[in-house]
Amino acid sequence: MNMEKEEIWRLVLVLFLGQLVSFFLAAASFASSLIAELGTDTPLTQSFFTYLSLSLVYGAVFLYRRQKLLVAWYWYFVLAFVDVQGNYLVIKAFQYSSITSITLLDCWNIPWVIILTWLVLGTKYNPWQFLGAAVCVLGLGLVLLSDSGVSGGGGTKPIIGDILVIAGTFCYAFSNVSEEYCVKKKDRVELLTMLGVFGVLVTACEISIIERKDLESVKWSATMISLFLGFAASTFLFYTVVPFVLKMSGATLFNLSLLTSDMWAVVIRIFFYHQQVDWMYYLAFVLAAIGLIIYSVHDNKKTDGTTNEDEPDSLQYERLAEESSAAYNGVLAA
Repeated sequence: MNMEKEEIWRLVLVLFLGQLVSFFLAAASFASSLIAELGTDTPLTQSFFTYLSLSLVYGAVFLYRRQKLLVAWYWYFVLAFVDVQGNYLVIKAFQYSSITSITLLDCWNIPWVIILTWLVLGTKYNPWQFLGAAVCVLGLGLVLLSDSGVSGGGGTKPIIGDILVIAGTFCYAFSNVSEEYCVKKKDRVELLTMLGVFGVLVTACEISIIERKDLESVKWSATMISLFLGFAASTFLFYTVVPFVLKMSGATLFNLSLLTSDMWAVVIRIFFYHQQVDWMYYLAFVLAAIGLIIYSVHDNKKTDGTTNEDEPDSLQYERLAEESSAAYNGVLAA
């Protein structure tokens, strides 16, 4: 079937936004890696500035609109809390593992999303999608195998770093599923505002409890300040573009776009760190790419041959909408 010009331009726009997301993620990972190399271990403080920028920029827009919340505040608190933990775990992993391992293992987000949407949202998957996820996990398993060997991916304790990343991706999966629902059913500005506000509160509390001494020991310099600002700017832009990708295409193309950040990580490692990349990384990347492609090709296809777009409300959101209607009753805006 020939695609109309409008559909072609829409696809081009989605792919372009996906690559922007991938680039911003790679830039943030690069900044985190350099901060860790300088001996600074303050993942919560790095995230604090990200959430602060989101709350200031989108909070101003939200206040200007003078609109009431479409979703109860406590749901946003849970979302922000989980998102903060995901950022903390992944950024913390840079203290133990290499940028290549971390960015490759970020793909664990895909199987977590499948599990969460299957159990929570009641999404139905076909055998091809499970095959794609299995191939993806197989490829990512090679990263763990490589890091456990002598020629591992770098870092002081790569296995610990890998475990932290995998745990962090579970938090990201929960966050992605929630964000996709919010941007498709509710309001993007409200989502980013409340995520920023509650993210600031959560990170501030956790900094005062577990990161205060590490923050006091930071040797601030022009380089360190530039890295913190670079990380905050990259993640702010990342959070800004993500809702557009999720709304226009969903989580599949979003995660496929993030796959290209792994290639940036390999390039950074080779040209900036002057390190050799184990051959298992290339094999892992190929297997992960094949798995993601298999999954994406069959993403919108149901067992009867129709697609999610054929229905006004996708099966991906039916159960959540039903369960949420009662919980939101009395707290949604008029």
